Amino acid sequence: MRFYVLLLAAVADAAAATKHPVPGPDEDGRYTISAPGIKAQFIPYGATLTNLFVKDKNGKDIDVVLGYDDVDYYPKDPGHPVYNAIPGRYANRIGNAQYSIDGVTYHTEKNDGDNTLHSGTNNWSYRFWNVTAFSPDSITFSILDASNSSLGMLGRVEASVTYSVTKSKWHIKMKAKSLDQKTPLLLTQHTYFNLDAYRNPATSKIWDHTLYLPYSARYLEADQGALPTGKILTAAPNSINDFASAPDLALGHARNQTGFEGNCGADGACEGYNGYWLIDRPNNNNNNNKNAAVVVARLASAFSGVKAELRTDQPGLVLYSCNWMDGSADLKRSTQGIAGVNEKVVRSSCVAIEAQDWPDGINHPEWNRTSAQIYGPGRTYNWESSWTFGLL
Repeated sequence: MRFYVLLLAAVADAAAATKHPVPGPDEDGRYTISAPGIKAQFIPYGATLTNLFVKDKNGKDIDVVLGYDDVDYYPKDPGHPVYNAIPGRYANRIGNAQYSIDGVTYHTEKNDGDNTLHSGTNNWSYRFWNVTAFSPDSITFSILDASNSSLGMLGRVEASVTYSVTKSKWHIKMKAKSLDQKTPLLLTQHTYFNLDAYRNPATSKIWDHTLYLPYSARYLEADQGALPTGKILTAAPNSINDFASAPDLALGHARNQTGFEGNCGADGACEGYNGYWLIDRPNNNNNNNKNAAVVVARLASAFSGVKAELRTDQPGLVLYSCNWMDGSADLKRSTQGIAGVNEKVVRSSCVAIEAQDWPDGINHPEWNRTSAQIYGPGRTYNWESSWTFGLL
């Protein structure tokens, strides 16, 4: 009930701000947009995608992203896995919970060991955003972030995310402006996929999915806390971190290789992936090698027959294979899983693919990412990606 009251308040605030009436959500608290071959549902909490229905090889609608059946549980879950939400104003990690701008050092919340993750425990994925526009195929969420509402993130920031759908395609477009002073800005859509909707009776694990990152042989070395060290490495063909040398390598292609257990840190406790891959796009004279029209990632499953292709204007992506899911969270049983077989979100049963700028770039001047991550009045931060769904 508290969620629904807050939701209605957010809708009322949006209507007042825009001076146009914004329709309320469906009876279950979700906003639904659709186009041929795709239906997406959202809630204002975290500007979150709750359900994404696409067609499988049998022509049936399947829900390919993680979440909860009960929209009231999103703000209650103590684990807060950031299911398909917008973390900000600075996503991913800030090393040693500090950064500097113009010689001034700012200290942020330590919520990930000695580091800051997603700006701390009051980041934008914990907030109720305003719904400022809504149509049958598009929805816009907006937020005004007060100065220091996340520790060490000073200056007011206004931001928006617009989700829209066209035939079998989901578009995401974000904008942000710092109104008062220079501040870090780095956003992403934190999307978790299982393209089988947990309906494969043989396994709920993600390792049989395939992944192709055609322009991402290079990746950032990370320490045991998944924080970049500053070094840029290149994956050898068929090595653990290689998804570029051949089309459609299985996500679990290196499971039997020494080092797969511990590849994502935690002193050996994290199997698989929790790191950042650079996107070295082909240079076809499109804005200095920033061609956002090419497919930079293709995730697919032979079981469902679904493939998902990512296009983005971002310089890289995070790949996280859900190591820390402990089997305590329920699936969306109304749309996912098999009763008595697959009912929980278990370890390595999903994959998050997050287009974004270089993590902790504000603390690595050698990468030359400062101008892409520090924004002051008069500059607009822009982020754009899309996922196109089809069949193998």
